[in-house]
Amino acid sequence: MPRERVVIIGSGPAGLTAALYAARGSLNPVLVEGLEAGGQLMYTTAVENYPGFPGGGVQGPELMAAMRKQAEDFGTRFLQGDVSQVELQKRPFTLHFADGRRIATDSLIIATGASARWLDIGSDRKLSGHGVSTCATCDGYFFRGKPIAVIGGGDSAMEEAIYLSRHASRVTVIHRRDTLRASKIMQEKAFKNPKIEFIWDSEIAQVNDVERGEVTGLTLRNLKTGALSDFTVDGVFIAIGHTPNTKLFKGQIDLDENGYILTQSGTKTNVPGVFAAGDVQDHHYRQAVTAAGSGCMAAIDAERYLEGLPEEDEATNDAACAAT
Repeated sequence: MPRERVVIIGSGPAGLTAALYAARGSLNPVLVEGLEAGGQLMYTTAVENYPGFPGGGVQGPELMAAMRKQAEDFGTRFLQGDVSQVELQKRPFTLHFADGRRIATDSLIIATGASARWLDIGSDRKLSGHGVSTCATCDGYFFRGKPIAVIGGGDSAMEEAIYLSRHASRVTVIHRRDTLRASKIMQEKAFKNPKIEFIWDSEIAQVNDVERGEVTGLTLRNLKTGALSDFTVDGVFIAIGHTPNTKLFKGQIDLDENGYILTQSGTKTNVPGVFAAGDVQDHHYRQAVTAAGSGCMAAIDAERYLEGLPEEDEATNDAACAAT
């Protein structure tokens, strides 16, 4: 079974930045990019708020390709495939792949991200990046002076609506119930905002218009009467939460009540030698630049951890690994 110094799981901004720094630190990192490489930016069109790209920004896939090449140029090795199981009870840690492969590593950086929850109606995913978004701070600027809708009723939805009211001509919150789930203070802020309106007891039956490749409006279904109606907007922001990709690690490292990895003193988890970076441990900022920053931190933390390992401990683990 191959033995590595550091393995990174995840190939978004956090994982690729961690790989870049680990490679420059002569750790010869392995990055597992999974079957869907690149993270959420692969589904984003223009990224205008990532530093260093004036004059219209950069396309999400283009940014990720550049970050991947930079990490590769410094010596990062890439593995395709999905990790199906991890063993973190003892070092070296062991990663099992769905195809039967196994690798061992002295340190692990988890950068598996979080997946936005969608409406499961099909048209929302098809128009992602073309009028449908899950990130107001990423894409709100593109809807200056335009009417938009926010889907959801929790704190995240109210935060998105309030932020978007700075850019849009009108923000309409569409919620399945007749009351919000958001905290009272967030409700009060939203209700007092003159640019925010509400449509109650309704769900999205369809995002229009997939054939045109852009959002022209919504078909709404009233959940009390079943009646359908059309509602004109230029953009839709889905704010029904995110799911951290931490299923692999449950029961082995500490997670918060929502499943996000708990970190301390930077990117350290409760398991020495295991670090977490990006949206998998950050449910507050969720930006490409903050994910990249935490990826840098994780690589530095891993390097310092490895420097502190006693040589005899490494030799013992090498022999145990070779025997398996």
